[in-house]
Amino acid sequence: TEEPQRKKFLLKFSGGNYTEFEPGRMRFHRRDFSLEILNTSRGDGQLYEYSVSKGPEEEVWQIQLEVFEPVADPSIRILRRELSNGSCSLALLCTSERGDEVSYSWDSPDNGTWGICSGNGSFLNLSYSLRSAGFGCVCTARNPVSSRDVAFDSSQCGSEQ
Repeated sequence: TEEPQRKKFLLKFSGGNYTEFEPGRMRFHRRDFSLEILNTSRGDGQLYEYSVSKGPEEEVWQIQLEVFEPVADPSIRILRRELSNGSCSLALLCTSERGDEVSYSWDSPDNGTWGICSGNGSFLNLSYSLRSAGFGCVCTARNPVSSRDVAFDSSQCGSEQ
């Protein structure tokens, strides 16, 4: 014989009254029948079921909850630096120490650098004349729940950041 399937109830609503099975862990909102999980943790990322009984029928919705750690402030490292004939070539790496499913993009804060700062991914290769230095590039680290920026100043070509 098969083992019976078990369900753990968080809340039951019947006849206008409700019972919370883990009080203090969640908040039920009667106005829209939503359930808010408080102090969410990674263990809360699982499959949930919402069911409504109407006479002899039951409607069931399954909801997969995903829990993401927000991204931390990113930082930019210079991986390669070349100065020659009044021009600067840089390879930059943008990383965030924390966060789930982090993606990176590059852009300029003023849109005045002719797309030199545009890019997707954590790496950016820059090459520009030192005479045109003074622009900035911004790296954005983002995931489904947060977004953080860090700026790089092009005048830093000749020095460690």
